[in-house]
Amino acid sequence: MSADLTLDLEARAHSEHAHELRLWLRLLTCSQLIEKRVRTGLREQFDTTLPRFDLMAQLERHPEGLKMKELSHRLMVTGGNVTGITDQLVAEGLVERTGVDGDRRAFRVRLTPCGHTTFAEMARQHEQWIVQAFEGLSPRDLDNLHRLLGKVKAHQLEIG
Repeated sequence: MSADLTLDLEARAHSEHAHELRLWLRLLTCSQLIEKRVRTGLREQFDTTLPRFDLMAQLERHPEGLKMKELSHRLMVTGGNVTGITDQLVAEGLVERTGVDGDRRAFRVRLTPCGHTTFAEMARQHEQWIVQAFEGLSPRDLDNLHRLLGKVKAHQLEIG
């Protein structure tokens, strides 16, 4: 769903709708607007995409590398998607594939030194975009929002 459509849904949610529905639409709108800013920034400043950034972020957390199947599971995408992104990143020298001992069909993927440097720069900028997204809130507002969303998350995990 595009951010524009979500904004329209939020605007159409009048008093006849449950307060919870309006809140859900507001959360969705905020999330999509922030994601749009991140996607645009990654494209404009680093000539990359959010899925590529996400794959590199997973590899940054696992310096020993991850098997392609593990990447697919962690990113919640198909193996074909991971293979396509990995192929691009290998061609650019940002990640490398190595065989897995005892399994001729499996590959382990990890960041190259260039990949580490590139990702560190992207991650610093990504953090700044997220900080900017919440600049309108005071430290107390941030704490309250975090606490309240934590309660929503905990409840979802309970009923999930």
